Amino acid sequence: MLYLPALLVVLLVLRLLFFKGPYADVSKPEKGLLDMHCHTAGFGAGGSGAKVSQTLRESWKFKLYLRIFGTSEPEVEEKGDDRVMQIIADSIRGSEFVDDAVILAMDAPYDADGSLDEEALEVYVPNRFVGEAVKRHKGLHFGASVHPNRKDALEELEWSKDNGAVFVKWLPNIQGIDPSDERYRDYYLKMIELDLPLLTHVGDEESFSRTDNALGDPRLLKLPLECGVKIIAAHVASSGEREGVENIEHLLRLMPEFPDLFADISTLTQMNRSKYLSRVFSDERLKNRLMYGTDYPLTNTPLVTALQFPLRLTIKQMWDILRTKNSWDRDVKLKAALGCRAEVFALSRDFLLR
Repeated sequence: MLYLPALLVVLLVLRLLFFKGPYADVSKPEKGLLDMHCHTAGFGAGGSGAKVSQTLRESWKFKLYLRIFGTSEPEVEEKGDDRVMQIIADSIRGSEFVDDAVILAMDAPYDADGSLDEEALEVYVPNRFVGEAVKRHKGLHFGASVHPNRKDALEELEWSKDNGAVFVKWLPNIQGIDPSDERYRDYYLKMIELDLPLLTHVGDEESFSRTDNALGDPRLLKLPLECGVKIIAAHVASSGEREGVENIEHLLRLMPEFPDLFADISTLTQMNRSKYLSRVFSDERLKNRLMYGTDYPLTNTPLVTALQFPLRLTIKQMWDILRTKNSWDRDVKLKAALGCRAEVFALSRDFLLR
């Protein structure tokens, strides 16, 4: 214990010597932001139609997910899956910076014949549930999810657009979707006709019990981009690699060729992805291509903390962020202090709710 004050002094001196400051110039974000990457959860309570595989529901991850949403299985069983939507809406109302959030549906996996693949299903959050639920909660918007193998895929795209969907969300790694499949051309043309962008997970995925990370290769997006689909690459492909090249680099190489390719910065402050922040905030290929998102509720985990940036944030900044209770405000303050530009915060709303 006698050495503790001396150790603290040494750490403080080291910090002063090696302090680097933010990754880019800091600009204060405007208020009224849109979080365009926000999840909900459910398992069918209240007739939502949502499903979670038995394997996932029995794992420690499921209870943790509900806990970071701010609820529990008994509460959701009693009040229905809409309880999670209510928690999200209440939190947004209490935010200083964020006024709106896009809530993501998650379609089930379908095989090549268009049949539901029950064995591969991990999470299913129906369009009907999300599309109707967001209408009951101010500030929430509908992010549809339509598997292109569905026999009624084109009709489901039309229903989603008619019911307020601002884009279509894919998670190919667990839904079994290969974006380069030539059979999807009509699907892509329908998306263009309906002016529905595609938000798709790119890179590896580690949150589920089974995954095919080969389907997260950014190069698979060339077909829909060549068709003219507007694509938002989730997380800037900040995980995994293909053929010895990081997925983020594969994505960056596509940027100059395809002006309709964008990316979101959700989860980039998570410990396992934060090493990419410097590249993302400084690479000219991403200028005017980045959108603000959180991957809520993952901002509520210990993996996202200001304490992991002692050489980038001042003590005053870290203290302010740590004592900020609202998760959206905490996320905005952290990303802004690290050098996320004001135009990144603004582009989500400008692009999706124009």
